[in-house]
Parts: sequence; C-alpha cells; structure tokens
Amino acid sequence: MADPKGFMTTPRETPKRRPVDVRIKDWKEVYLEQDLDELKKQAGRCMDCGIPFCHNGCPLGNLIPEWNDLMWRGEDSEAIDRLHATNNFPEFTGRLCPAPCETACVVGINADAVTIKQVELRTIEEAFNNGLVKPLPADRLTGKTVAVIGSGPAGLAVAQQLTRAGHTVAVYERAARPGGLMRYGIPEFKMEKAIVDRRIAQMEAEGTRFRTGVNVGVDVTGPELRSRYDAIVLAVGATNWRDINVPGRENKGIYQAMEYLPWGNKLGLGEVEQAPIDAKGKHVVILGGGDTGADCLGTAIRQGAASVTQLEIMPRPTEERPAGQPWPTYPMIYRVSSAHEEAGERLYSVSTEEFLGDGNGNLRALKIVETQFINGKFEKVEGTEKEIPADLVFLAMGFLGPEKNALIEQLEVDLDERTNIKRDSEFATSEEGIFVCGDAGRGQSLIVWAIAEGRSAAKAVDEYLMGETQLPAPIAPTTRSLMV
Repeated sequence: MADPKGFMTTPRETPKRRPVDVRIKDWKEVYLEQDLDELKKQAGRCMDCGIPFCHNGCPLGNLIPEWNDLMWRGEDSEAIDRLHATNNFPEFTGRLCPAPCETACVVGINADAVTIKQVELRTIEEAFNNGLVKPLPADRLTGKTVAVIGSGPAGLAVAQQLTRAGHTVAVYERAARPGGLMRYGIPEFKMEKAIVDRRIAQMEAEGTRFRTGVNVGVDVTGPELRSRYDAIVLAVGATNWRDINVPGRENKGIYQAMEYLPWGNKLGLGEVEQAPIDAKGKHVVILGGGDTGADCLGTAIRQGAASVTQLEIMPRPTEERPAGQPWPTYPMIYRVSSAHEEAGERLYSVSTEEFLGDGNGNLRALKIVETQFINGKFEKVEGTEKEIPADLVFLAMGFLGPEKNALIEQLEVDLDERTNIKRDSEFATSEEGIFVCGDAGRGQSLIVWAIAEGRSAAKAVDEYLMGETQLPAPIAPTTRSLMV
C-alpha cells in the first residue's frame, strides 16, 4: 500500500485547465501539468484493496494499485514497466479514456475516487521525459508475415504485439499518416499529434512497417493481400456514420462530424491555412451530446463561431449515480468536458423535425421539438416546436459498424446482425487466416477496449501462425459479436 492514510488525509485533486480565454485562441492541449509531488500524493490515495475493483473496471486489466504505489515511492522505472505490462499506449488512454477504472474505485464508494487516469498519464510522460521508453525489437524473426488494415488504437496494438513476437508486420492506412481517428478525429486540444508521432517512431524502430496513403480494396485488393501475407487483421474501425432522415436534409451546410473534425486538426497543425468547412462567424448546431459532439464544439469555438448549440434527444443526466447504476458500474451522469466550459448551449430532450432552408438551398435554421421517452420510444411534446438559427449543422450521432467497402466484399467475411464483422472466440472471421479486432468487430466503443482487443487478437494470431504463444490476452470478444 502507498500512503496508509492517503485516502483519508489527501483530497482528490485533478490537473488544472488553462484559462478559457487563453486556450480557445490556440489548439494546444487544455491541461496544465500537475506538480509531481502533488501527483505522488494523489497516487498515495490508492488503498491497495484486497479486491481491486478498478481491475474489473479496466478492460486492459491494468495493475493499478501496483503502479500507484510505485509512483508514490518515486520508482518511475518500475512504474512504467508495470503499466506497459498491460497497456501499449498509456499516453493515449491517459488522455482519451473516460476512466471506467475510477468509477469502480473502492475509495469512490463513499468519497472521491483516486485520480487513476492522471497517475497513468504522468507515469508514461515521466518515462518519455527520462528516456525510459525504448524500442523493443524481437530477438529473432519467425519468417511469418501479417497485414494489419487500419492504424487506430486497435491496429497499432495488434501490430506492436505481433512485431515484438518476431513477425513481419505491415500496417496499411488509407490516410496520409498513421493514427486513425486519434489523428484525424481527436482534436489537437485533447491530444496533440506529436504524442502519436513519438509512439509511431518507436514502433518503426521495432520493425513495424507503415503503408500510408493506401486504400486497401482499391490500391491493393483483398486477394493480393491474401497471397502476400500469412495472416490479415482487420482493424478498420466503425466509421459508417449514422445519418438523419428529416425534411431539408439536402440543404447545404449539414455535415457529418467526421467530415468536419479532420480539417480542424489540419488547421491546428498548420497543414492548411483555411479549412473548407469553417465555423467562423456562423451559428453552429451539433446533433449528438456525446464526446464527438463536444469535439465539434471545441473546434467550432476555436474557429470563431458566432454561437454553438448542442442537441441531445435523451434527458439531461443527473449529477449523482442513478439508482439503477450502482458502484462499481459506469454511471451515466452529467459531465462537463473542457469544450463545454468554453462556450455554447446544451439542450436536452429535443429532436430535430426539419432543416429549414433559405430558398436558395442553404441552411438557415432548425425546427426542433421537445420529446418524452414513453413506452420505449420518443414522443414529441405537442406545442413545443421552435426554430433555432443554424448556418452549419454537424451530425455526431454515432456509428453503425465498419464501412461496407470493396475490401469487405473481396475478403468475403461474414457480418453479424449488427453489421459488424463476425468473429469467433479467437477473433477469427469466417475466412481462414483473417482476424478482426476493435470497433470493426465489437461496434463503436472506447479506446481502452480497442487496445485490449488489439492485444488479445495479437495473441490469437500468434498462436494461429506458430501453434503456440506467450503473448498476453486481457479479454475475449464480447458475446454480442461471437459467431453462432
């Protein structure tokens, strides 16, 4: 145990965010660095429980009490070893994961949970600063080759694990640079892309090969991949976005979130001087109250939007745990992201009835109505219709599985009832030698689940290629994605 009385004597304290009026003028990360001595005190709040429920909350099975104790003691080298034992990319999860481990923290039963996410992030950042993160190339090559399609967190995790096992791994990415949605979907103010670049550099030094700008299924076909590689792993994500079918959808000014967010990143990185979708001086409405909607909100604010309104069809969550979501489950409570602090209005229990045009094919407003959830469906409240001005609308309503593109057809893999790529208990698809992990098989989920699935799929692929494996596997596929 770290500090035996830490959870009683030290209050929870998270890093401060940069002042709103300062941070909205740039694209840098919003958090200030927490003093290391204060961080160690926060790590000392960990109780080293007899049954650490934080393990259950974390899909990766992170050894949280162990590296909390090591950070409290100042044993940075041992701490990062324990953290890397279960998580390839703690710098990603430490910034982007919603921390289900913290909602399962035993201290959180009747007090504020340990700041697990921040201790994790500081552990890896101290390791990078002190030169403790080094390439780990395999001692010998197996002669086996693997193609990984997609370079998001699942693809990177499976690639790194298989490369370290001695296989020759090529990661294919249709975008210009690797990282998937971490690079082109996550705004710079949540995670600067230099964070992705330094991990890619480590993987390249270990031997992973990246083939960017390659649209698999078009530039190289599925049969060609099968002839070149001993195994294929599909980590293409769930990028088939959900749309909305209401009158006026054809008006100009309505975009999917993922048509908008990549340009904000390119603008923040200086890759373009002017984004083709620019919110400057415009009234912006975002459909969807989740993290992607908040990302659109923060991006629009930095572009200088005249106003931003975020709509959510669900009622406003409570600020305390709902009775039906007791500890240690992850509760659906009211949360305020950094973007929500900056500007904008959040409206709950509303639905879009119509996109209103100006007569020339351009969007001018939304017609919305209040809703009630009755007998399992949303019913509109008569007499509550109103218009809100809108020059731009961003649809951030989630995703419906992987894109149904040429690659899926060429490889002839089966899909499940939720249109995800079907897999068995070993992450294998219906076709010999083809595996799937991450959102493509699981459905839209968290970054921590993507990394966990990548690590587990790597174990399955290694065993398929070699007949045995020593790679760890934190999870098996969820039953909703199993083949039957």
